[in-house]
Amino acid sequence: MTAEPIRTRLLALAGALRHFHSALLDVAKSDYEFLHGKISSPFTLYNLVTGDPAFQWLRPLSGLMSTLDEVTDQKGAVLTERHLQDVRQAYALLFSGTDTRFSAFKEGYEKARHDPQVKATEQQVQGVLDGHEA
Repeated sequence: MTAEPIRTRLLALAGALRHFHSALLDVAKSDYEFLHGKISSPFTLYNLVTGDPAFQWLRPLSGLMSTLDEVTDQKGAVLTERHLQDVRQAYALLFSGTDTRFSAFKEGYEKARHDPQVKATEQQVQGVLDGHEA
């Protein structure tokens, strides 16, 4: 596969991950609001996402998305199949039963995974990872 189709696929993956992250964030926000009342503004939500323990489980996925954006934003970078493999491996680690570094992410995901939007966006991510544009 040449560099441009790989870049296109990585960009599609970045978009799919953003939608997945957004769906997970919506579930976390809903859970938070159930316990603490309505979040008053996007700024308040931003502060909660960056500082409140109720949202910290999303950070590993946020970090993966940020790294992927950095890779695809590099001007003149030659992207290879290795980049796709690295993203597949990093994404798989988030759900790994043997890697305890991401146990908080897995716990948060397990609570959210039955939400229809989470399911749909997760399927989009998997479709791009499997080589099908979602």
